[in-house]
Amino acid sequence: MRRYREAGDEKVYNELVHRYERELYRYLARYLGDPTMAEDVFQNAFLQVHLKRGLYEDGRPFRPWLYAIATHQAVDALRKAGRRPTVSLDQRLSASSGEADSGSLLDMLVNDDAGPLAGLQDRERQEWVRASVEKLPDALRQTLILAYHQDLKYREIAEILKIPVGTVKSRLHAALAKLQQMARADKRDGKEE
Repeated sequence: MRRYREAGDEKVYNELVHRYERELYRYLARYLGDPTMAEDVFQNAFLQVHLKRGLYEDGRPFRPWLYAIATHQAVDALRKAGRRPTVSLDQRLSASSGEADSGSLLDMLVNDDAGPLAGLQDRERQEWVRASVEKLPDALRQTLILAYHQDLKYREIAEILKIPVGTVKSRLHAALAKLQQMARADKRDGKEE
C-alpha cells in the first residue's frame, strides 16, 4: 500500500484488488445479504482506498484498514437502502488447502443418523440461527460476523471497528450469551424442539 500511496502505480493497485477481492467480497456478501449490493460496496471500498491512499500510515497493516473502509461503506449502503443486513450462517466455510471442508459457521447439530426429518430439522435450525443473529444489535452482529465468518483475530476486529480488544471479546461473549438466551426462551415457548 505504501508503494501505491507514493507512486499511484496502477499495477500495484490492481495487485491489491486481486489479493483481497474474494475474501472481502465474501465478507460483504455475508454482511449485506445481497450479492449485488456487496459488489457495489466492494467497488466503493476500493474507490475509497484510492481516494484515501494519502491517509494510509506506514507500518499499519493493510487488511484491517481495508476492512474498516469496507465496513463503513456497507453500513452506509444499508442506511441508504433502509434495511438491516441478512446473515447467511448456513454457507459453507472455505477450507484451507489440504484440509477437509470446515462445515457451516455454526453447526447446530452433527447428526450421523439422518432420519426422514433430519433435513427439515437442520433447515429449521439454520433459519432460527439466521433470524436470531439478525435480531442482535448491530455492534454484536458485526463483531460476530467478523470473528466467525471472516475468521479475523481480535486485534484485527478491534482495528476495523476502532474499539479496544477487550470490547471485541466482551461483544463476542455478549452475542453468544444473547443467542443462548434466545434459544432458551424459544425452547420454553415451544418454538425450538
